[in-house]
Amino acid sequence: MIAPVSHIEVLSPYALADLTAPAGSRLISLSQNESLRPPSPHVIKAAAQAMESAQLYPDPDWGALRSALAEHHGIPAGGILCGNGSMELIAGLALAFADPQNAVLAPAHAYPFFRTAAQLARARFDTAPETNGGVSVDALLAAVRPDTRIVFVANPGNPTGTRVSRNDLLHLRDGLRDDILLVIDEAYGEFADHLNEPMFDLVARGDTVVLRTFSKAYGLAGMRVGWGLFPERIAGAVRKVINPNTVSVAGQAAACAALKDHDYMRATCQATSQQRDRLVIQLRGAGLEVADSFTNFTLIRFASADAAASVDASLRAQGVFLRAQGGVGLPDCLRITIGSEGDMNFATSLLTRWAEEEMT
Repeated sequence: MIAPVSHIEVLSPYALADLTAPAGSRLISLSQNESLRPPSPHVIKAAAQAMESAQLYPDPDWGALRSALAEHHGIPAGGILCGNGSMELIAGLALAFADPQNAVLAPAHAYPFFRTAAQLARARFDTAPETNGGVSVDALLAAVRPDTRIVFVANPGNPTGTRVSRNDLLHLRDGLRDDILLVIDEAYGEFADHLNEPMFDLVARGDTVVLRTFSKAYGLAGMRVGWGLFPERIAGAVRKVINPNTVSVAGQAAACAALKDHDYMRATCQATSQQRDRLVIQLRGAGLEVADSFTNFTLIRFASADAAASVDASLRAQGVFLRAQGGVGLPDCLRITIGSEGDMNFATSLLTRWAEEEMT
């Protein structure tokens, strides 16, 4: 008899925070890792035009989008799958390759949806300790068990913001059994592309998937367009468990237009990085411990979980919302998304004031 899924305890620290600003305060959400600016005007125009065909189902093979992605990244179109955000593809991979007899492995402080995807597949979810605030490849390899079938690694990572080098990822892949699927989730990959360490070539091995999304650098979080490069056998299995009409007409049109305005996306990444690096310098100058980041957010570590809760409450009282990280085993940390210059200046002033008060 098939057990109902209602018994599964799904952890959701990634879910939308309770964003209610106090009376008289302007709400500033720096908790969702959304883009600091809207998508390109060309994207907005393309999505609006696509609505003229909204009575029709979307292309279930994402033909135009696949071709655009293949041309942009220099990868084979036939290996590309698209999804309702990369979350759908993560869930599809777990449903296709994990079950109560096949476990999932990820770093200890990995993207929380990896755990949720394993739970949806009724698979055991194992974790490996991280070192120096980031993924330890050796720890992951040591945590592999005979029933491990999927290893998820977000790179750059969420919520840590750190990244694994190409050489370390190659070491990880070489150290895993051939029957273990390595999934590299590059949701924030565009913010690290300047390092020129692409991983798409690993997919040709037949045992690795690389995922990306339009939600972050391209400013399309509300459109829910994710994608990935898959080996043929893996792609076929995942397509069997995901919705055939998985990306809307407007979403496909918006994503295609976004790829044509590469300069706009790069400018978004540059503006984000400048704001992020300025924030890190200011907070470190105030005596706070802030991790280096290769994303559109950064992680702030406080002296204790109580201290993190105290500063979180203090900011919320002023209408500023960060993201607590107790759900991923980092109760002494808050994650702050990079927003507009004005919002960042206000949040920084509150954080530095709190730090100064703690030191007096």
